[in-house]
Amino acid sequence: MATIPVSVEQNLGAVVDGSKGQFVRVIVADTQAIFRAGLRKVFALEDDIRVVGQAETMAQAQSAAAKFTADVLIFEAALTPNPVEGVAELLRQNPKLRIVVVTPGADEELTLDLFRRGAHGIVSREVEPELLVECLRKVFAGETWLDPQGVNWVMQAFRNQTNRPAGSRPKVQLTPKETLIVSCVTQGMKNKEIALRVGTTEQVVKNYLRKVYDKLGVADRLELALYCLNHHVVDNTKVPPLPTSPVNGQAANAAAAGVSASGSTAGIVSGSGSAPVTTAGSSEKLS
Repeated sequence: MATIPVSVEQNLGAVVDGSKGQFVRVIVADTQAIFRAGLRKVFALEDDIRVVGQAETMAQAQSAAAKFTADVLIFEAALTPNPVEGVAELLRQNPKLRIVVVTPGADEELTLDLFRRGAHGIVSREVEPELLVECLRKVFAGETWLDPQGVNWVMQAFRNQTNRPAGSRPKVQLTPKETLIVSCVTQGMKNKEIALRVGTTEQVVKNYLRKVYDKLGVADRLELALYCLNHHVVDNTKVPPLPTSPVNGQAANAAAAGVSASGSTAGIVSGSGSAPVTTAGSSEKLS
């Protein structure tokens, strides 16, 4: 695919006139030019939404977020092989930016992972234009946007955690090693990266996690992370950095670049408490 330079829309006028908050300033980051053009046409009909930049690659999206003053970034999941980590990285670089992720279709695991990593809205590729406009306004106002199916997935994840009988979640004391590994899980690390950080092997990490599951009465990584955050199990636990020694440097760099952050619950905790979840309705193809 031919690349285009990161660009800014022309004739923005009031966008830069100092009237802060008057417009929802949007960056459109999508691999398909026809989709970007379609969104610009849709937003051009709205008095309160302005496209201030566009990008078609992950690198361009990062550049646009750093270069342009924007409120919301529309981020296509296909921009990167690991959209969950891509969202997390964009938010690390631009903490005030709100991100609406466009996914190719319904995907429970992807939805939960994106939400946990801080995505403010998740919409289908075939979202109805009016719903996308409403989504941007709600996200700009500080709310979280999910379609009804996404809300059900998130609620079920919480119910699986909170509805377990008290006897199945006994109060136990984790060992320092267990606490360290669990802390890594709550931050979204995969077993490979955890092993590098704590100086062990992936199999040993798996063994520790099985023991922790049994101790806490949880079934998987999501329930483990929710339980530990809700019960402050790993508060103030410091996770060691990736090793950078000559022996481990290559492996560490590979892990830093390629390890998915699918296990973190930060997005759920902050998103569920700070703003109501707005549900979207039915959809038809935008373009």
